[in-house]
Amino acid sequence: MVQAKASRGLKICCGVIVVLVIVAIVFTILALTLFKPKNPEITVYPQGLENIGLGSGGVLNASTINSTVAMVVTVNNRNYGTFKFKNATGFINYRGDVVARVPIQQSVVPARGKFNISTVADFMVERLIMNATFWADVLSGSVNFSSDATLHGKVTMFKVLKIHASALSRCDLSIFIRTRNIQSICKTRIKL
Repeated sequence: MVQAKASRGLKICCGVIVVLVIVAIVFTILALTLFKPKNPEITVYPQGLENIGLGSGGVLNASTINSTVAMVVTVNNRNYGTFKFKNATGFINYRGDVVARVPIQQSVVPARGKFNISTVADFMVERLIMNATFWADVLSGSVNFSSDATLHGKVTMFKVLKIHASALSRCDLSIFIRTRNIQSICKTRIKL
């Protein structure tokens, strides 16, 4: 009888261990595949570029440049967790010099969804137009900028698991003067 109870206890213990091992394997596989953090896709859309005019001789008129440019930043979150980030500031650079600041209001990017962030870029026009290469770029037909932003916050999965994370974004922006079109190529990575 004692031997039967011990055998039954051993079977239960082995069964529990097998179930725990299977659950651990399933969670590990999900964490390495389905729930593995994916970098979000970010696209920047400056608004109001149609207001930039060309002066006499095809040269951009400094008086027509607004000191603020409205922007819409689209974030495509490809992850299964929501990302709630704090207020941040992005920077727009022209040939290594910071020429604009972009305030980013805190918000929540939904899991597996797209989210638009409306903001403005506050340009330091004097710094931009005093750069010796700016006018040469304007005359060539395109002006290239880069932008950097870091968003600090938390990723929440299944409303239970919360992890501190940062989204680091770098965009290369090309403004084509004559057509007033813009091309943005952004690279973003998540740091947990």
